[in-house]
Amino acid sequence: MHGNFGPQEQILWPASVLAGIVMCGAVYQMTRHVSSRCFKCYSMLNNRQKVEWNNRGFSTLHALVAAAVSFYLVMISDLFNEDAHNSIIIDRKSWLSDCMFGVSIGYFLTDLTMIMLYFPSLGGNEYLLHHGLSMYAIGLALLSGKAHMYILMVLFTEITTPFVNLRWYLDVAGQKTCNLYLYNGVALFVGWLVQQLLSRVINFF
Repeated sequence: MHGNFGPQEQILWPASVLAGIVMCGAVYQMTRHVSSRCFKCYSMLNNRQKVEWNNRGFSTLHALVAAAVSFYLVMISDLFNEDAHNSIIIDRKSWLSDCMFGVSIGYFLTDLTMIMLYFPSLGGNEYLLHHGLSMYAIGLALLSGKAHMYILMVLFTEITTPFVNLRWYLDVAGQKTCNLYLYNGVALFVGWLVQQLLSRVINFF
């Protein structure tokens, strides 16, 4: 671990965790302000629903960023290309994967704090377990500098989160009968199918 915690990491890791926390707070407030002005249904929600509505705003942004960065590092860049590096795949990492892991830890810390503050409105014990295990796995990969590809593959599964959140938004807004609700359901299935196929392709090759 000590060899993996050099001068760059001493700055990058705390900064990326802090960036994740700040991002969540900023998007939470932005979601609240935009929603109160642009969506009539927002004013009809109770306080618990408003908190969850805003919470799902930064959940969606984290999911989009995590999925995009993971896809780039695993599928597009040569970081995990067998012919591009001499080291074995499990030992490969980059500043971008470190940064993404830090941001994700910041996100999970923020979300976990909100879950505990409003427990069990935003999620029960299963959410506490999920977030705890997620931070443990990401933190272990970050500290050891190993298995970054496999953590990125897990983070790529966040690609379905925006569709899950949109489904919730439409539900509480009373729009379950609109076409968008149906199209979103199809997109959710397709997104899940894509990430399953990509995971199997990566494991096969």
